[in-house]
Amino acid sequence: MARIAVIGAGMGAMAGAARLAVAGHRVVVYERTETYGGAVRRLERDGFRFDTGPGLLPLPAVYRDLFLKTGREALEACVGLTQVDPSARHVFADGTRVSLPNASRGGVVAALDEGLGPGAGDRWGDFLVRAREAWDRTRRPLLEEPLWPDWEVLAGREPYPSVPHKRMLRTRRAGTLAEVGAWELRDARLTALLESYALAHGLDPRTTPASAAVLPYVEHAFGTWAVRGGIRELARAVYERCRARRVEFVFGAEVTRVRDKDGRAAGVELADGTVAEADFVVAGVAPDVLRQVSPQTHQTQQAQQPSQAQSGGVPPQRGLPSRLTVLLALRGGRPEGTAHRTVVHAGDRDAELAFVFGSAPAVESGLTVTVLRPDDPESVPDAGHEAVTLTATVPAGRTQDTEALAEQLVTVAERALPGLRERLLWREVRTPADVAEATGAPGGAVPAPALAAAEGRLLHPANSTALPGLFAVGGWSHPGGGLPHAGMSGTLVAGLIVEGPEFRGSR
Repeated sequence: MARIAVIGAGMGAMAGAARLAVAGHRVVVYERTETYGGAVRRLERDGFRFDTGPGLLPLPAVYRDLFLKTGREALEACVGLTQVDPSARHVFADGTRVSLPNASRGGVVAALDEGLGPGAGDRWGDFLVRAREAWDRTRRPLLEEPLWPDWEVLAGREPYPSVPHKRMLRTRRAGTLAEVGAWELRDARLTALLESYALAHGLDPRTTPASAAVLPYVEHAFGTWAVRGGIRELARAVYERCRARRVEFVFGAEVTRVRDKDGRAAGVELADGTVAEADFVVAGVAPDVLRQVSPQTHQTQQAQQPSQAQSGGVPPQRGLPSRLTVLLALRGGRPEGTAHRTVVHAGDRDAELAFVFGSAPAVESGLTVTVLRPDDPESVPDAGHEAVTLTATVPAGRTQDTEALAEQLVTVAERALPGLRERLLWREVRTPADVAEATGAPGGAVPAPALAAAEGRLLHPANSTALPGLFAVGGWSHPGGGLPHAGMSGTLVAGLIVEGPEFRGSR
């Protein structure tokens, strides 16, 4: 039985802790805040209940596997899951509206043909076929296996089978998501639909590789799910599973240093001077934070791999955006037939991208806003009220004009929710600074999922590090950000510790 110290109580860290405890190890989690879940938090006020992090769950199979492997119990026995249908309603800049069925390619094709005109659905359907090929090519190396030592193979290979496009007597193939939209979808609204998946993950479609086609494919293929009581209930269930497997949690415990002995991790040191010895250390923190608490890791990497070529040597991403969230308590019940999720697209996408990913100080035409209106009685004090969450991607570290931005989100949301302001009882705003406080990520940056191609810019540091015995888990390590990816990272770290470096993923 090994002693394992886990830094942070995010979803990936808890998933790994539960699996390690079931394998017979003594696991202690040190969390600098007073609660678990990382970005998966909740705000409760006046009988209203809001998720302040993710609001929907894709790929629930990841957490189904976690609960089966750590207790032979179905996930649905611990939380209530409902498949959201429609998956999303889209309100485009020209006023066109279309609702997309959940996990139904044929239904989506028909809906797009009806809403956007004949041929739109077929173009999107053909795109999904190509996206599936990209998914089949990358699913295992990007999600189910530790990052390959020769990760450059993933960095250089574009798995999306672009359609040849003739332009100025030259035949070209789409290399970015924006080019896929322009050359293959050939409809500004379909392009906005495609690019909204990148934006939701904080990715710039102008530079994001075409392999990001897997993002809409996953939603269309596997569906989107709501958790009764909110995603925070999923975090609670994972935490309780850890406790049931005798994982110990120490809250209000900031790790300031990873101790090393004889060239390998040997424990952690806390801010109050407490030293906890361990045979392995698992760090669920951002790369900048890991370099602060374990400078020897960075020094070892620099000495051993100046070309970034070894496992753990993929450089951390820079300049990732964050999220602005506005929580609205409304008088009046949720109308029957209301979509759980509505995406209201920006009026000027170029201006939005310049603000989020460039140097533009403001955006006058509005951001793309996701409106969540859950059909969940646990989110409201009674049937005469409604809880609505607005979310938009904004620059990380944004501290100025957040109230003005929040007001802008409300204005944009009125395109999907007429009379919103007349129903408003109160609102709460969650800024990138709040994300930073909850997660420890500098500027409140939110990590994106790992993607192939683009010279490895969207790969994440491997779960193994250059310091033996120290592992990285969660959204800032392989396979990247998002609830399913966090659960997968926990699986990979547990496998590497239990089975050793020869572990190649679950079969």
